[in-house]
Amino acid sequence: MTPHDAPRVAAGPPPATARNSPRARPLRWFMATYLRPHLGLILVAMLLMSVEGAMLGALSYMVRPMFDDVFLAGDGTAMVLVAVVIMALFLTRAVAGFGQLVIVTRVGEQVKIAMQSDLLRHILRLDSAYFHAHPPGEMLERVRGDTEALKMVWATVIASSVRDIVALVSLFTVAVLIDPLWTLIAVAAVPALVLPIIALLRLTRRASEAARAAASDLVIRLDEIFHGIAQIKLNTQEELQARRFEKVTVGYLRAMTQAAAGIAGAPALLDIVAGIGFVGVMIYGGSQIMDGTKTVGEFMSFFTAMALVFEPLRRLGRVGGAWAQARVSLMRLRDILDVQPTISDPKEPRMPGSAEAQGDITFEGVAFGYDGVPVLRGLNLTARAGETTALVGPSGAGKSTVFNLLARLADVHAGAVRLGGVDLREFDVAALRGLLSVVSQEAGLFDETIRANILFGRPEASAAEVEAAARAAFVWDFAQTLPAGLDTPVGPRGSNLSGGQRQRVAIARALLRDAPILLLDEPTSALDTRSEAQVQAALERLSRGRTTLVIAHRLSTIRSARHIVVLDRGAVVDEGTHEELLSRGGLYAGLYAMQFRDDDAGAAPAAPAAPGGGTDVSGHRKREGGTA
Repeated sequence: MTPHDAPRVAAGPPPATARNSPRARPLRWFMATYLRPHLGLILVAMLLMSVEGAMLGALSYMVRPMFDDVFLAGDGTAMVLVAVVIMALFLTRAVAGFGQLVIVTRVGEQVKIAMQSDLLRHILRLDSAYFHAHPPGEMLERVRGDTEALKMVWATVIASSVRDIVALVSLFTVAVLIDPLWTLIAVAAVPALVLPIIALLRLTRRASEAARAAASDLVIRLDEIFHGIAQIKLNTQEELQARRFEKVTVGYLRAMTQAAAGIAGAPALLDIVAGIGFVGVMIYGGSQIMDGTKTVGEFMSFFTAMALVFEPLRRLGRVGGAWAQARVSLMRLRDILDVQPTISDPKEPRMPGSAEAQGDITFEGVAFGYDGVPVLRGLNLTARAGETTALVGPSGAGKSTVFNLLARLADVHAGAVRLGGVDLREFDVAALRGLLSVVSQEAGLFDETIRANILFGRPEASAAEVEAAARAAFVWDFAQTLPAGLDTPVGPRGSNLSGGQRQRVAIARALLRDAPILLLDEPTSALDTRSEAQVQAALERLSRGRTTLVIAHRLSTIRSARHIVVLDRGAVVDEGTHEELLSRGGLYAGLYAMQFRDDDAGAAPAAPAAPGGGTDVSGHRKREGGTA
């Protein structure tokens, strides 16, 4: 079962208000959002913890009659009674400990899954610009690593504290009942720990911040290595990448060691204080036993209570460090949850109807840039409904940005993008994107079956519709040669398929989606001639009757397009048909000449048939409907 399939255990993070936000009151926000839904189980766990902790006090109390009544007085009846009571105490502690551990584990895992699900939902709503600034490895560490660390808030800080506090109360109660002065001597040095523990908590918090950042760096490095494994091998950079990874681990190791030192420091100081207290009690209490004021049973009961205090006190000493670590992760998650998407539905979103869907696409004086660097400068262009418009120009001219703005992956800084005369910002975002089908150089397949990847365009489609799309995109042909047909896994990012097969699956997905607007980002540029011909034929069927925008790098594929727009430095510098642009000279003619300077128009290298009508460079007839 994936996190998406798992039952929801929290309603999701509430709006970040001043009263209830991870920024203002991190622990309160965490408890209200993720622990409150499990309040019943938590109360049961706390009750069991209280029972488990109280048993320590009861056990230490039973040491007194065991020594005085059984060992020294030799009372056989008392021996049986003490033995039965001690056994009952151990059984009770075992049942309570088992029950609370199961509950704590279950609640902790449910809380972690809820946080991961809510965080992923929030991240998926963020704008594309956020992902440009934050690499996938960092997001992986936030969703997995930080939520795992936050689980410690419940499992260690909250849950364990209840058991250990109850244990301490019961043990100190026994100690005080035996001798208040002995108890005072035992804890006399505790106030001296306050300042050192405060300093250790600060060290732990700083080290934990560095450790979480270093952990993100590690995951980012691994993500880049595994995504670029082919290039690493082709350039024989395995050893270099391994050394770079080891260099990153040095910072992580240093930060984790410092954080561990801060957490371990408090228990170590408690050990010293406990030793001082034991020595004091031994000297003072020993003299009282020798003069008959106190019994051996009283001393042993007190000694047992103080010895049992030691472990829960150590655990509580680690709680401060654990909370410091968890708080760092909570703040890191807060930083993401506080980010709000800038692209959202208007207050009264407009659903695009058939008139808009079948209307012209217009860019009116559009200006846009990334991180202050302008990309589009007053762009004006029109893509007529039902026709193919090709975008050409040098790298960096703004072609891909046109696609991003049309899909509202980003919003214009000035001007407007309109569909059927309506500003895109007036539409419901999901409905707008539902009008688009995209086929790019990168097929964008997921590690699922061929069928599941085709259904990604329209999950509710029937098996017959999937098969029809697969046949139309020439997927059916190669799928029948595979072990499981359309149910064959494609592998990570489609690695089990060839480049041409991946593109045909992407086209089948777009065919099944059946959207009225088609965006093509040169989907055949990286294919061999045979694969390109098959993909090109599938694109003919896909673009027929649709408003199609094409980013073209190889001009032979868009030579027959009815409308070619030439972009340079974010503006339209020319537009027209292939013949009109060549006759005027200019940038298009220069690009064309650069690609085909060794061939004349009738002897250019053969290009596969592209949709759009007319003839390609080799003289082959093309069909109406668009272009690749």
